[in-house]
Amino acid sequence: MTDEWRGWREAAQAALYGDEGFYRSPSRSPRGPAGHFRTSVHASPLFAAAVARLLTGIARELNTGTVALVDVGAGRGELLTGVLAALPEGLEVVPYAVEVAARPPGLDPRIEWCARPPEGVTGLLFANEWLDNVPAEVAEADPDGVPRYVRVRASDGAERLGEPVSGADLAWLERWWPLSAPGERAEIGRPRDTAWARAVGSLTAGLAVAVDYPHVRGGRPPFGTLTGFRGGREVRPVPDGSCDLTAHVALDACAAAVAEAGIDASTELTDQRAALHRLGVGGDRPPLSLATTDPAGYVRALASAGEAAELTARGGLGDFGWLLHRVGLPAPPP
Repeated sequence: MTDEWRGWREAAQAALYGDEGFYRSPSRSPRGPAGHFRTSVHASPLFAAAVARLLTGIARELNTGTVALVDVGAGRGELLTGVLAALPEGLEVVPYAVEVAARPPGLDPRIEWCARPPEGVTGLLFANEWLDNVPAEVAEADPDGVPRYVRVRASDGAERLGEPVSGADLAWLERWWPLSAPGERAEIGRPRDTAWARAVGSLTAGLAVAVDYPHVRGGRPPFGTLTGFRGGREVRPVPDGSCDLTAHVALDACAAAVAEAGIDASTELTDQRAALHRLGVGGDRPPLSLATTDPAGYVRALASAGEAAELTARGGLGDFGWLLHRVGLPAPPP
């Protein structure tokens, strides 16, 4: 890694996706993302089963027996593997894993491994904790309240202020995340907006879903959210390739970008708690009477209820945002 001062977007791009980057290097991340942080996919197979039900419903709406499932930011294929195992008989699925890392050994041969979403598919595009890893510039208001780019040194994560934010980046800040008080910070989400609009635009018809920790205008964190993860622990973000670099996502801006790209889609922004409840994932404990009539069944149901509670918990995974775009489908009833 070079020791020159660079913007966070360039530095994070190299640290995450360069030849020796965090997501590409087998030595830095031999287990993939699962070795460093725990997503809903890793928390419980109930999540993959819910996605399978979502995919089945989309296939029904499209009136087709063959449907694509595109997993963007697929890790080591854990979600696709779980969904394929949970699908009902009779539904033919063409699965795509979109990932920069090399294909892991032993993966289901039906899964096509690719670097970008395939164009012109019909079905479900699902991006679980992908947009938070799309690198973005960081801005900070200087002592006069002027937003300036934050420059970072890769070797140690030291920062200093650079030139004033200008052009399209400044327009984005003024619209979506205005800074005024000295020391306020923001992640400029323009690259996320572009990436998400491009992903949604790859669908001919179906549903595109982005799942991530969100914030919306009027409730942005005053000092940004950029952080690092390594070995299951949150760490100081240093763009040297040794840790994951992540920042929460302005999902409202991503939603607007899809409309502004001219994509004909109905849009919904909700939270994971509500989305999974609609898909049949709840945290209700089984009746105590089951412990008497079916002790083993009671233990299984109790474990499932615990996993469902974790996936939908307020203050935890249940607070994740779900941004849904229905492409070429009628808007769902209220």
